[in-house]
Amino acid sequence: MSARQEKNTGTREVGTAHRFDEARLAAYLDAHVPGFRGPLTVAQFKGGQSNPTYLLSADSGTYVLRRKPPGKLLKSAHAVDREYRVISALHASGFPVPRSIALCEDDSVLGTSFYLMEFVEGRILWELDLPGMNPAERAAIYDNVNETLARLHNTDYAAIGLADFGVPGNYFERQISRWTRQYRASETRVVASMDKLIDWLPDSVPDDESASIVHGDFRLDNMVLHPTEPRVIAVLDWELSTIGHPLSDFMYHLMAWHMPDIGIGSIGLVGKPLANLGIPHEEDYVARYCQRTGRQGGIPGRHFYLAFNFFRLAAILQGIAGRVRDGTAASAHASEAVKAVQPLADLGWQHAAKHG
Repeated sequence: MSARQEKNTGTREVGTAHRFDEARLAAYLDAHVPGFRGPLTVAQFKGGQSNPTYLLSADSGTYVLRRKPPGKLLKSAHAVDREYRVISALHASGFPVPRSIALCEDDSVLGTSFYLMEFVEGRILWELDLPGMNPAERAAIYDNVNETLARLHNTDYAAIGLADFGVPGNYFERQISRWTRQYRASETRVVASMDKLIDWLPDSVPDDESASIVHGDFRLDNMVLHPTEPRVIAVLDWELSTIGHPLSDFMYHLMAWHMPDIGIGSIGLVGKPLANLGIPHEEDYVARYCQRTGRQGGIPGRHFYLAFNFFRLAAILQGIAGRVRDGTAASAHASEAVKAVQPLADLGWQHAAKHG
């Protein structure tokens, strides 16, 4: 097992900042979860940066709890009620997500709102080059991940009850404004390339008003794969999901092909011998997605989408920097993310320059 896989796999003792009254939780579960039987034990998952996530074990089974972190939070962040709503709708449609069980918006139970979902047993893969697998296995996994994202973007969100889950149109304008505000609210030092992106992005948005459900953080380690098959059985971490532009979502996912080692864990696929590994080259991966989503002519203006996503990720990590400062960051490794803000902004500005 690689160092990153080991660091993020499994659970640990609940961190001091994220502890709560377990007896009160057990009483809530007894009253609201059909068939629940204690005693209850609680552990915290190692991975994850934003909403603290816990493994609950009881005589009646195993559950996962996602909660809003305690402390001062950025406005509109950590909306666990939105996560609960989208996975409930998607699960009912047959899309691979965990089954939702209960949503609690009463802060008196744990101190912050939370929701409960089923625990999906399988593999979470933290290394993009999939060490220990053969080329055929890698190719099959990447193809199924591609198909899963295309399936999400092809889902009729109105038909599954999510017509008001977001506002179609002007997605990039709203996102640029949102992440600029959140970046400024968490800003700890001047990053010149980030300031340049904030000035450049609003005037460079492509003329394309496509709309779909977007996951917002669609990457390999936010999925549970079948224990033995090359198949996604659950997509996790829907905190950033909304109705938005599918190319924002896909190009965020495609950042893996452009991400060097900048100290945030996965070093991406830059410089990897993709053909030998069995991992598709970027152009082939893009073509497969476009075929599955009926997008004729490929993806023009690709550098804008990459510039936007590097900007957005830098802003997200700057938000983590603010939570590290305030003592509310959920992951034991959150402080590592802070160092990546400037390199990400620099990469974004490089793509902006290529776009023109």
